Amino acid sequence: MLPALCALAFLLVPLVGLLLRAPWRGLPDRLINAEVGQALRLSLVCASLATVLCLIFGVPLAWLLARGELPGRGVLRALVTVPLVLPPVVGGVALLLVLGRRGLIGQYLYEWFGVSLPFTTAGVVVAEAFVALPFLVISVEGALRAADPRFEEAAATLGASRWLTFRRVTLPSVLPGVVAGGVLCWARALGEFGATITFAGNFPGKTTTMPLAVYLALESDPDDAIVLSLVLLTVSVVVLVALRERWIRGAV
Repeated sequence: MLPALCALAFLLVPLVGLLLRAPWRGLPDRLINAEVGQALRLSLVCASLATVLCLIFGVPLAWLLARGELPGRGVLRALVTVPLVLPPVVGGVALLLVLGRRGLIGQYLYEWFGVSLPFTTAGVVVAEAFVALPFLVISVEGALRAADPRFEEAAATLGASRWLTFRRVTLPSVLPGVVAGGVLCWARALGEFGATITFAGNFPGKTTTMPLAVYLALESDPDDAIVLSLVLLTVSVVVLVALRERWIRGAV
């Protein structure tokens, strides 16, 4: 019991300290503060756009990993999950080397289309999508593996096309997994720091998201840092509550 209680205290006491030191009386005013509100709006918009990108590309990728007949599928699955264990700063450097103005792909984007992603709001979205995509893919792939493929086979025997089968049979059956993956993806994108500051920089109103604003506020106004930290903590708790029923069903 003693080691278990110590571990519990190690996890909870810092959060309790954050709640105790929070400027509760001035909280509403600080939330509508120009800099805080700016970082909050930018974070919500970028995290939502990153989640949309992950849904568009991640669901098909999860289907490919779960149902596709590809050689070396295990290796491909391992590569998809690399951003989960890769330090975010390293991910930001990799994005910069590929999508920067002199990057492998970025140089052509800039020369042909005049598009430069680094140090822009679009760069924030790309960085967040890079680190959040594996959360969606893993969740949806697990749901696809748990779904009964016989319903899809029955639809195919009735003449349904692949797209119709996916849209009317497969997707509804794995929708809880897609929703759970989307929520995790959004929460991860909202809290991203390392890849964002490396690839998109830190420009107020343009690339300064909430985690970056917390980092800056610690040096100038610790109360603002606490307020932003509370917002991120609230989002984390809401995500856990939203996914609780799914976890309980999975455990049963």
